[in-house]
Amino acid sequence: MNILDHQILLDLFRSNFGFFTAVTFLLAFALTWYFIPKVLWVSQEKNLVTEINHRSSHSLKVPAFGGVAFFVVLILIICLLQSLRTSFTGNHLIIGLTLLFMAGLKDDLVISTAKLKLVSQVFAAGFIIFSPELHLENLNGFLGIGAIPLALGYLIKLVIVVALINAYNLIDGIDGLASIAGIVICSVFAFVFFVVREPYYVLISISVVGILAAFLRFNFSNNRRKIFMGDGGSLTIGFIIAFLSLKILVMKHSPEMMAEGFMPENRPLFLLSVLFLPVFDTIRVMLIRLKNGKSPFEADRNHLHHVMVDNQLNHKQASFGLGFLNICVVAAYVIAGPFFNSAILLGLSVVGLIFFALVFEILRKRAAYYKDHVQLRPNGVRVKFRRVLRIASIF
Repeated sequence: MNILDHQILLDLFRSNFGFFTAVTFLLAFALTWYFIPKVLWVSQEKNLVTEINHRSSHSLKVPAFGGVAFFVVLILIICLLQSLRTSFTGNHLIIGLTLLFMAGLKDDLVISTAKLKLVSQVFAAGFIIFSPELHLENLNGFLGIGAIPLALGYLIKLVIVVALINAYNLIDGIDGLASIAGIVICSVFAFVFFVVREPYYVLISISVVGILAAFLRFNFSNNRRKIFMGDGGSLTIGFIIAFLSLKILVMKHSPEMMAEGFMPENRPLFLLSVLFLPVFDTIRVMLIRLKNGKSPFEADRNHLHHVMVDNQLNHKQASFGLGFLNICVVAAYVIAGPFFNSAILLGLSVVGLIFFALVFEILRKRAAYYKDHVQLRPNGVRVKFRRVLRIASIF
């Protein structure tokens, strides 16, 4: 019996989908767990480590090539899934991932220009926005908008892909945050695809969860086993997240989702709730930079994770706290979504974003104040302040 025979795999896939999903997760997890130490060894032998600068949130020189393991595992799993022949997008994914991985790897090795990365993102996006399975021709009544021209649909998809790749790349600033955000996002996507019976996309989503779950062990390490995902990792995972987001946006109406009260017109807002962490952080940081008269693309320490760390939280506390916040936003949408149309829900979303922006602005200013004045205050006050913040991060 040839286990890679198309019909055998397809029969196993259809009759034992739960088993197939579990095997896919474990395969992604195990392969990542296996490859990362190999990447670490080569990086350390060749002294390929990150330099420390004023924006660094770490004090050790650490390899930033976790993306090598991500890329290898993703390609292996996508090639295996291609044996099922349930989707034609696998070939498009492989090409797009390769382009982005090479651009990210170059940046991790010798620093790439922003222009090169943008060009690679646009070319990679082209391989999925023109995919027959991802045509966007209707917004399903979002803000009263129905059918849209095909050209506008391509433009919207291009903007979504490039924006999400960069947004995910920007939150990779402290240990664990990008991984936890990716796990939350892809877990929600996997559940939605399972409900609407899109098994291929379930397996892609669960593969990313497995990869990032294994990577967390090494990313949180404080010894020679520590590694960052680097641009090679964040760009490839961001690309997969963008790909899955497009599929959510273009899905046909699902009786299963409709039965739960999820209106098709609210689908863009559902996506925003799932992608809250990278999207909100990117918009907030760019607005702060513009307000300060700087370029929106100029690096600084105004990201959400910087605010959390500057308020005396360690990387693990900040990452899990922000991940929990993302889950809360998704839960809020699930509760409110069935009761409001897209216009009202958009208004509520804007109010929520303003609220969170104000909260983090207060925390940012408080961190700056304590940085300037903490040396004048008793140690007990500083410890008490840190404890209050840690308790607040739990909620």
